Amino acid sequence: MFTVFIIGNIASGKSAASRYLESAGGLRIDLDELAKSLYVPGSDVVHDIAATFGWDVLDAQGGIRRDVLAQRAFDTPDSSERLNRIVYPALLQQLSYRLIPSECCSVMVPKHPFAVVEISVAQSFQEAFDLSDEVIAITAPLEIRRLRAIERGMTGDDFDARSACQPSEEELCALATTVIDNSDGSDALFAALDAWLFDHGFARGGDVSHG
Repeated sequence: MFTVFIIGNIASGKSAASRYLESAGGLRIDLDELAKSLYVPGSDVVHDIAATFGWDVLDAQGGIRRDVLAQRAFDTPDSSERLNRIVYPALLQQLSYRLIPSECCSVMVPKHPFAVVEISVAQSFQEAFDLSDEVIAITAPLEIRRLRAIERGMTGDDFDARSACQPSEEELCALATTVIDNSDGSDALFAALDAWLFDHGFARGGDVSHG
């Protein structure tokens, strides 16, 4: 199955791009959601997170208090990297399971013509890039992304703290094989994705609203 990774900094439009490609028939995998599925009470991942960021990140049932973890893990680039070192080995394994069929299933016809993997922290997950056939970067200037995030309810300070843990737009685009500019936030993003689908021979599965 053809696999495309979608990367982008906060409020760039990568989630909108991933969902749009999903609507065209792609198997969408949100790496953030996949990571959260690893937070099983009693697991090695949860134990290591608590030991690193404080045992009070756990709730009464032994699960992760995600708001508390987010405050500590995204406080500095170093703390973000510590969380990545704990979660990413298990995350890479789970992603591989979903993208690489086992021998017993390798002769089955795939349900989806392609897979779309949405990745928030591209620089820290480059070892997974070998699983992709193409990497698309959705890009927009920092000032525009900051305004978008605030319009969606994020505080300016929260955006600044999170964006400080992310690469520059230039560094991000250097990781990609294809770059789509989403500066104006209009339907131009979807038009570019339609062109990508056409170029790769993936017919759309029906009309989809751009709203």
